[in-house]
Amino acid sequence: MTEMMDPTVEAPVAPGLPEKSDGKAMSKWTLYTRRFMRNKPAVGGIVIFLLLVLFAIFAPLIAEYDHIELDFLNLGTPPSLEHWFGTTPSGNDTFAQVAIGLQRSLMIAVTVSVGTTIISALVGTAAAYFGGWTEKITLTVIHFMMVIPSFLILSLLSNRSGGDWRVIALIMIFVVGWYFPARVIWTTALSLREREYIHAARYMGVRGMTIVVRHLLPNIGSLLVINFTLGIVGAVMAETGLSFIGFGVKIPDVSLGSLIGSGANTITSAPWLFYFPAAALTLLTVSMALVADGLRDALDPTSAAGGRA
Repeated sequence: MTEMMDPTVEAPVAPGLPEKSDGKAMSKWTLYTRRFMRNKPAVGGIVIFLLLVLFAIFAPLIAEYDHIELDFLNLGTPPSLEHWFGTTPSGNDTFAQVAIGLQRSLMIAVTVSVGTTIISALVGTAAAYFGGWTEKITLTVIHFMMVIPSFLILSLLSNRSGGDWRVIALIMIFVVGWYFPARVIWTTALSLREREYIHAARYMGVRGMTIVVRHLLPNIGSLLVINFTLGIVGAVMAETGLSFIGFGVKIPDVSLGSLIGSGANTITSAPWLFYFPAAALTLLTVSMALVADGLRDALDPTSAAGGRA
């Protein structure tokens, strides 16, 4: 006669996950969150990033002037109670311009980072899984793109786009942003395609792209998260460089890069035009770098911080 299981007996804990105080296994997301929250610089970075996002969203709503409105009674005036960040020589409110510039830079950065992460993940894992001619052609294209001065291509195409931030974002995604992450993802996915669960799915007749999407991509999720975070920093810096030299977002629209570029010309006579957008850019890049470092430690079990529950 089959013995009935005693309901008071605790189920065994899954291997590889630490136990809670009650003996149950801790979920991996709870574990990742605990590791991340122990990293104080990373927590500070995400707080700074959220504050910048709130500033970009709500500052234009509370500003007395918009970023294109002119105040002819205050031309090139320093910060004051009326104009918190001062004004440009033309009478534009710098506070409103910095808010809109940060908003545009964030839109470009997040759009580019999402797009490049998706494309590079699909291309890299598909090349690793299918191998053969698919892998050879993909790697040939990637290596060819890596030796071309991508900034020059981006500058020329962006200049022809007329400075529309949406077109600039699409160019950064499909022309210059996807191939380096795809090369890294391909290297990582090579070690996964020989795993037992991949062979089992193949023998069961599962289609190739289904295996890529359902089995390979979830197992490199930590790498994709880190690539996404660092991609925001890279996109912001690329857009800033383009706008600084006049190939990015153009007037009447503004970005942090275009504001820094115009402020650099008046840094001795009106330094606030340079320092405020430069401070916003610095806070944005530093915060995302800290977040990426925290995510790496939290998601990587081999790191010093990641190895502790």
